[in-house]
Parts: sequence; C-alpha cells; structure tokens
Amino acid sequence: MRIRVASLAELPLLQDIERAAGEPFRSLGMAAIADDDPLPLEVLESYRRAGRAWVAGDSADRPVAYLLTDTVDGAAHIEQVSVHPDAARRGVGRALIEHLADAAGHQGLKALTLTTFAEVPWNAPYYARLGFRPLADADPALTEGLRAISRAEAAHGLSAWPRVCMRREVG
Repeated sequence: MRIRVASLAELPLLQDIERAAGEPFRSLGMAAIADDDPLPLEVLESYRRAGRAWVAGDSADRPVAYLLTDTVDGAAHIEQVSVHPDAARRGVGRALIEHLADAAGHQGLKALTLTTFAEVPWNAPYYARLGFRPLADADPALTEGLRAISRAEAAHGLSAWPRVCMRREVG
C-alpha cells in the first residue's frame, strides 16, 4: 500500500470513498450520517493544495482510503479519515494514521487529535485501540480549538449521537 498526497483528478474518488464509508452507519440507525454529502471538491482541493489530503492506494495505486488533516492548537487534527468498505479491516486506516503521526512528529507537533462518534464500533473504540484517549470536559488537553470543532459539528447535527474528542501523543 502506498500513501501519498491526493492528485487533483482523484478528488471525486475521495467523495465516492466517503459515500461508501458512510453506508455502514445506516445499519446503526444513523441514516442521516449515511446520507450526508461528502465534502465539496473545492474543500478537498484546498486540503490537497496544502499537502494535507493523503490517500492510500491499492495495488494499482487507486485510492481506497484518505485522510485530511489540519493543525489545531499545536496538534495534527484528523479532520476526516475514510476507508472504502471493500478495503476495510486491512490496516489501511491505521496506516494513514501512522503516516500522519510520523509527519506530525517531524513537524514538531506533540499529538494527534480527532472528534468521533463515541459508540460506533469503528469510531471511538477503534481509535482507542490505536492509542487515542477520550478527553473529558475538564481535561486541559481539550483545547479551545477542539471545543470549537465540537460546537461546529453539533451545529451540523452530529450531536444527535454521542460524540467524543480524542487525543494521542506523538513520539
């Protein structure tokens, strides 16, 4: 598996991956998540142009997963990570996250952060297995930037299901 920055021509494929990755939420009674539109091409292009949209390619180097990252309060924040169901359970998501951890360490960032669904098996429990810990409201690691992301997600309707901010130290 090769991890690299997404190309401009691949951005529609990232939208397809996100749609496919959303479908399993339907079986959990989260149809609104499954039906949510993927990020617009302009947003994906802004991540790509900045070198913050990475893909994992299959044996033909066709993207099967992707990760978008921001820097939030001195940490590499996983804005989105999606794996096509056909490539699930093969370590693809883990490889993307480890790639980010390595890049973050080289940039002098001390942690990875993300927000996710607390009770979805392939969300918070999965990230906990990768070394992320949930951040309680009183935890000093729950920064203003993460709180702002949580508020924006709530405004988008994601708080209809329990959400959690998570952090993993780098290095």
